[in-house]
Amino acid sequence: MNTRYAKSIAALERSRKTLAGGVSSNVRAGDKPFPLFFDHGAGSRLWDIDGNEYIDYVLGRGPLFLGHTYQAVIDATCKQLQRGQIYAAQHELEYELSERVSRIIPCAELVRFGISGSEAVHGALRLARAATGRQTIIKFEGQYHGWLDNILYSLAPDPGVAGDALSPATLAESNGQFSGADSHLIVLPWNNLAVLEEYLSRHGNTIAAIITEPVMCNTAVIAPQPGFLEALRTLCNGYGIVLIFDEVITGFRLSLAGAQGRFNIVPDLTIFGKAIANGMPISCLAGKEKYMGLIAAGKVGHGGTYNSIPPACAGAIANLDALEANNGEVYRTVEHTGTQLMNGIRAIGARLEVPIVVQGYGAIFYVGFPLSGEQTVYDYRSSLTMNNELYTAFVSAMVDRGVRIIPRGNWFLSAAHTEADVESSLAAVEAALTEAVVPALPSTVRR
Repeated sequence: MNTRYAKSIAALERSRKTLAGGVSSNVRAGDKPFPLFFDHGAGSRLWDIDGNEYIDYVLGRGPLFLGHTYQAVIDATCKQLQRGQIYAAQHELEYELSERVSRIIPCAELVRFGISGSEAVHGALRLARAATGRQTIIKFEGQYHGWLDNILYSLAPDPGVAGDALSPATLAESNGQFSGADSHLIVLPWNNLAVLEEYLSRHGNTIAAIITEPVMCNTAVIAPQPGFLEALRTLCNGYGIVLIFDEVITGFRLSLAGAQGRFNIVPDLTIFGKAIANGMPISCLAGKEKYMGLIAAGKVGHGGTYNSIPPACAGAIANLDALEANNGEVYRTVEHTGTQLMNGIRAIGARLEVPIVVQGYGAIFYVGFPLSGEQTVYDYRSSLTMNNELYTAFVSAMVDRGVRIIPRGNWFLSAAHTEADVESSLAAVEAALTEAVVPALPSTVRR
């Protein structure tokens, strides 16, 4: 390892002596070239403890839609910190925030706030089971809905043990979990309406909920096939199944009203986190009164010491006000900048004869290198046609050139990214492809 990261190397060694793995989330252990230590961020930029500057497309893995240290959010949060951190009681910011969410989000007749997306998912599953009197939940292979025991299944299963692509096994992602059967969980392939219809024709009256990312952001930013979300809504209506959209990533990012606003599909329950508060610790469980009313009536438990802490609510209000300003102008800006970057990456790949998949949306997109020429990624199994080893080398080469990206292929855009950032990033892409990818490509894969 070169001296560019000397302080981060020392910090990681020190950290590992008292912090398990040297990180506070297992996901961060996979960062490339290794888990770096950062000092501060501003706008689209991040600086590590060695003083290296990066154009940041990680953005806290999604929350920082307005960029690092967005001033209005910082000011609102700090102002509230001077007034109080936590009351274990109600405050006016709670309903000011819930009123905004209810006005913006199509399904949000009632809301509750928490801290993490994982716990909000847990609450949604509990509500669905209570409302329907049924046990079984359907999720889709390759989708992530948090790290809790009842849903952390078949995120990235080994294809050797994952079963038939049309009838995937329900596989725990961690030691210490129950079996899929004990968790009352069924895994089906994403974007395959025929398989879903056939399964529901036999078991539909036993299903409490279908939970889905409306865009499969955690695996290759896969868009729903035309008509797929509409069919989900129709099928859930027909079988009395609760439709849950996990919008922890897409919420307040794909549009002000999230994916449900962009696609005009209204779920029964939805989960928000990340971009709702531009980095402040808050999540949201929202949905139709028919379901959320069970919490209001005390029939379904929901609690938490840190739920709706005032500083996070203040930051979220300031964030939503910024997102709504000028009729959502920030979304048009991000879409334009992100599309420029996507098109630029495609053009460089074509010029260097590097087969490359670039798919998604301006606000979040995916980049990957196919193992065997041109490929289409439409579900988890098709994502396995990407060359992850080659992409890992590309990520390290990008970081060396001052562009920080996520090893699994996702790129997050913010309102702080500029055309100059795009230009610099594309120069780094060309150099990194030339150094790390082109020499490693088999001649059979070159365009």
